[in-house]
Amino acid sequence: MGLLGARLARVSPGEVDIELPFRGDLVQQHGYLHAGVTTAIADSACGYAALSLMPADAAVLSVEYKVNLLAPAIGSRFLALGRVIKSGRTVTVVRGEVLAFTEQGEASQVLVMQGTMIAATGRGIAG
Repeated sequence: MGLLGARLARVSPGEVDIELPFRGDLVQQHGYLHAGVTTAIADSACGYAALSLMPADAAVLSVEYKVNLLAPAIGSRFLALGRVIKSGRTVTVVRGEVLAFTEQGEASQVLVMQGTMIAATGRGIAG
């Protein structure tokens, strides 16, 4: 997330928020934050939310996700919310959303996501 300039804003068991300030170099041709960027922060928030409920020696990997882009990503900052729906020993189902905030603090929902994360252990990628 460092490359995008995103940061963890809140972490609690099964819930992670990632904040991203608007950056002009992350936009698409119409000046909206690129869908790939909004998807990346949503996927990361969901993955970290899943990881927060996994064993300490686990790593998390996205197995699949489905994204709905609801509105152009216009705002001064963006907040990705990752939440665990169902945590299992190996597979975790998550949901995410990305909110866009104006300078005045008004929020609008620009993306929703549902995904599946897997706990990867003993595969040389944990840690």
